[in-house]
Amino acid sequence: MIRKFLDGLYSVSGILAASFLVLICLLVSVQVMLNLITKLFGTDYALIIPSYAELAGFFLAASSFLALAYTLMRGGHIRVSLVLQFLPKKIRLIFEIFSLTICAIVAIYATWYMGRLTFESYKFGDLSPGIIAVPLWIVQLSLVLGLAILSIALIDLTISTIIKRSPILKSKDIG
Repeated sequence: MIRKFLDGLYSVSGILAASFLVLICLLVSVQVMLNLITKLFGTDYALIIPSYAELAGFFLAASSFLALAYTLMRGGHIRVSLVLQFLPKKIRLIFEIFSLTICAIVAIYATWYMGRLTFESYKFGDLSPGIIAVPLWIVQLSLVLGLAILSIALIDLTISTIIKRSPILKSKDIG
């Protein structure tokens, strides 16, 4: 039951990441069309979507962070295994568990730190500097969410690797 929930969480995270990429595409496409209309018909005023470049940047950050866990669990992160491939199976397993544990700790710390930053942005009322002043805590929430889901995925992988006594993660290896 918990496995189904976690796999669903990673899938929802991937769907959200893809949705933000679609939003970037739509936003930029509409702005290009408005630029084209302005050039073709010579309007007196430039037709623009206010802060479209800034919004596209916010969407890109959200997409990148929300895709982390999904990509990790699908083996999409590239790992350098030049050294690991020559180690005996038991030692390789120890290194695998060690590296997953360190990654999980770093991800948890990053989540905590980003959460603090988001709370401070909320507390101080930080706004983006663009034409449309977006509260930064709203933008930063997607980063916190993406990091939290990544932390869960890394803990999940660490525990699964320990229980199965075998590397769970099948990734694209270089080396």
